[in-house]
Amino acid sequence: MRERLDMDRKEIEKLKEQAKQLRKIALTMIYKAQSGHPGGSMSAADIITALYFSEMNIDADNPKWEDRDRFVLSKGHVCPILYSALGEKGFFDKKYYDELRKEGSILQGHPSMNKCPGIDISTGSLGQGFGCAVGMALGAKRDQKKLRVFALIGDGECDEGLIWESAEVAVKYELDNLVAFIDNNRLQNDGTCEDIMPTQDIKKKFEAFGFEAYRINGHSMEEITAVLDLIRNRKNGKPKAIVCDTVKGKGISFMENVAKWHGQAPNDEEYKIAMEELERGIAE
Repeated sequence: MRERLDMDRKEIEKLKEQAKQLRKIALTMIYKAQSGHPGGSMSAADIITALYFSEMNIDADNPKWEDRDRFVLSKGHVCPILYSALGEKGFFDKKYYDELRKEGSILQGHPSMNKCPGIDISTGSLGQGFGCAVGMALGAKRDQKKLRVFALIGDGECDEGLIWESAEVAVKYELDNLVAFIDNNRLQNDGTCEDIMPTQDIKKKFEAFGFEAYRINGHSMEEITAVLDLIRNRKNGKPKAIVCDTVKGKGISFMENVAKWHGQAPNDEEYKIAMEELERGIAE
């Protein structure tokens, strides 16, 4: 038992270090492009890390493997953090990090399944990605595949009616192979979610629709991996929703909880300060 706990601690620390590296890579891509969405990329980093470096059954050498787990970045604008994970996993050459948002690049401003290896579905228009994830899970269930489908949704994205229409379908067809992570950073492009369109209690809303729902600290690798352990083999006919309380711009003091960093690239001085802060590491 002690050996298992020690191994778990080592794995957790490894994942935390990986999340730090992904944040630095994503921020550097945005800085070099002078375009992109740093705030949400930072808030989603720990969730993406846990999925790609611990949980998901994927193969970078065979990105179209039929039985792989699927991941849908429904909040497609935070693709720099996803590209960081895909590059570090070996889905494409890291030289492409320098080509974010360039014409003809595989790393477009929103994920393109026709350009970038490892992208399971093109996303961008908010709400639609989750609908695609539900369709993937339904198809897998009907084909009796053991794969799972993971989706990352923004809390502001939950303003979209399509999120809740898709949730109804997921419950109707008992898609217990579907896991929705909600990046609950409480900010969107123009301000706070509370001011623009109050989301109320997202966990209770998913529960009311029939999901098995959890609420965790989305920056605690311990909590993220623990809830994934808990639900991994839970075949109870219920789709899963994990509401992750996060901080927009997490790890960079001047970006944290500031709405303008939804879609603004740092200048030279800001980039220097941000990279120094990320290197020092972050507190949960």
